[in-house]
Formats: sequence, C-alpha cells, structure tokens
Amino acid sequence: MSQRNEWINSGAFQVAPGVHRIPLPLPSDGLRAVNVYAIEHDEGLVLIDGGWALEESRRRLETSLKELGFGLADISRFLVTHVHRDHYTQAIAVRKEFGTRVSLGIGERHTLEVLTAPGSADRSPQLEQLRVCGAGPVIEALRAVWKEGGHQPAEWEMPDDWIEGRAELPLSGRELLAVPTPGHTRGHLVYADLAGGLLFAGDHVLPHITPSIGFESAPESSPLGSYMESLKLVRELPDMRLLPAHGPVTESVHARVDALLEHHAERLDACAAAVAAGSGTAYETARALTWTRRERSFDDLDVFNQMLATTETRAHLEVLVAQGRLRSRIEDGASVYAV
Repeated sequence: MSQRNEWINSGAFQVAPGVHRIPLPLPSDGLRAVNVYAIEHDEGLVLIDGGWALEESRRRLETSLKELGFGLADISRFLVTHVHRDHYTQAIAVRKEFGTRVSLGIGERHTLEVLTAPGSADRSPQLEQLRVCGAGPVIEALRAVWKEGGHQPAEWEMPDDWIEGRAELPLSGRELLAVPTPGHTRGHLVYADLAGGLLFAGDHVLPHITPSIGFESAPESSPLGSYMESLKLVRELPDMRLLPAHGPVTESVHARVDALLEHHAERLDACAAAVAAGSGTAYETARALTWTRRERSFDDLDVFNQMLATTETRAHLEVLVAQGRLRSRIEDGASVYAV
C-alpha cells in the first residue's frame, strides 16, 4: 500500500487528546474509506459521522471502539456532517438498535423528504438533472444498472434533531461550533473545535481530492456558488488542523482551502473555453474536459462518475452565467450555453 493510502488502515488513531480517527470501509468506491471521529466525553462518545450501513463497516467500528475501551452502546450522539449514505446511514442503523441521538444540518431536510418517499428510478431527481444537462447517454446507462424501484427508502430516516445556523455544542471539556457550509450538499456542516485547533471538515475540505458539488436529490440552484462562499467562510476562521472525511489529517485548513478555490477558478476558465470552442450543453462540456488528477477522458469514467462529472460541470456553467461570462437558454428541455 502506498504511503498516500495509509490513512485507510483499520484501527483507532489518536489525533488529539480524547479524539480518535476511525477509518471505515466503503464498497467498490474510489474513496476507499470514510473517517469517523470519536470524541470522548463524560457521557461516553460523540461520533462525527457514522459511516455506511454495511456489515463490514459495523464490524470495523465495533473493533476500533473496543481498542478504546468502548462499544456501540457508549455512543451518546452522532453529529453528522451531511446526508450522503457513507456518512449518515450507519448512524441510523445504530440508532435503531441503541436509541442513539442523531443530529443533522437543517438544510438536509429537503433531500431526506425526497429519499424517504417511494419512487422509481425513472422519477429519480438525478435523472431529471441529467435531462437538463442534455446527458441522454448517461441516463440510459444509469437505467441499465439501477435496480427496478430506484433508491431504498428504508435506508433513510429523519434525524432526532436538526442543527440550525451556527450552533455551539458543549461537551465535557470541549466545545464544538457547528458551521453551515452548503455546497457539497445543501445542509453540510463542519464542526470546529476552536480551542483545540481542530476542524472536523466532513467532505467540505478534503486533502487530496475536490468534493463533488450538488450531488443530492434536492440540490439548490447554485451549489458551486454556495460551495465557494462556504470555502471563504471557513477561510475566515482561525487556521486549524484538517480532520477530513476522506484522506489523512493535515496541518492547515487554510492552505487546502486556497488550493480548492484556485482549482475551481481554473475549472471555470476551462468550462468557458469549452463553450467558446463549441460545446453547448453541460454534457458536451463535460466530455470536452479531463477528469481526476490523472486527467482521464470522460468516456474512461464509470457511469456513476460520468453522472457526477456532468452535474458538476453544469454547476460551473451556471456560475459562469451568474458572472455574466456565458448566456443560457432552454432547448428541448436542456440548458444550452453560449458566449
């Protein structure tokens, strides 16, 4: 295993006194693992994020907590950064067994209302987004791989409480500040331990990759605009150690935020250039760009990542329209962009 991937090794790793990073496995996922963070306090443990509700993930969590002298029943509360299944669903599964309190940002209510409603894949909000992107081939590929019936509502439930706005969350010997950071999802939160110099960043700031933008069932109108504003908001906080959901702990949130803002500025320029060269829809523009650190072509991505690439490209194009750098019109149900 390369040094870059050592962060996925199983176990409980102390990152600060009373704070432990626990990587949990993800199935067939390029991210490989998701970090949850266990914080010791007088009532047992508070966990930042819960992982994906999978048998292997549960076993890994139980084993790692045992290293610390705790069990699942000792978790008093999950503070979840956002509603994506690799962060939220295991918290719900543990709650069903132990009655554990689960907290989530109020902005995720929109998505959970969609996810808890029955529906078929043909009515999936992701497919409607792809139609607006002019991504017919991606829609057909998704239909071929998705099971009949679409998502599984039983995996999704509402939290016990919603966190609204900036909220102080006192723990014994520690205080967390919940800060709304919409963009990756509408209700994404980061949790800052200002006194301890720690930022539990979820997917908002990742050390090696750029998080997907607006991949959710009820996205806002300008997820990239919100994401960049949220990055600037975090940049205004004191610099802290970055405790990400995917990747190793690093020493400076500010340094990574600066790199992410620069990346998106470059990506906006690349999208504008692709439209100027003749790309019309978000799908056509995504096909004109390269993807990942390896600069892969669109056709080399699997269908899930083609979907992410297409919707993220649309988010960039909409920011360019808001900036006055592009114009858009609706043609046959799809947004078409021009200089």
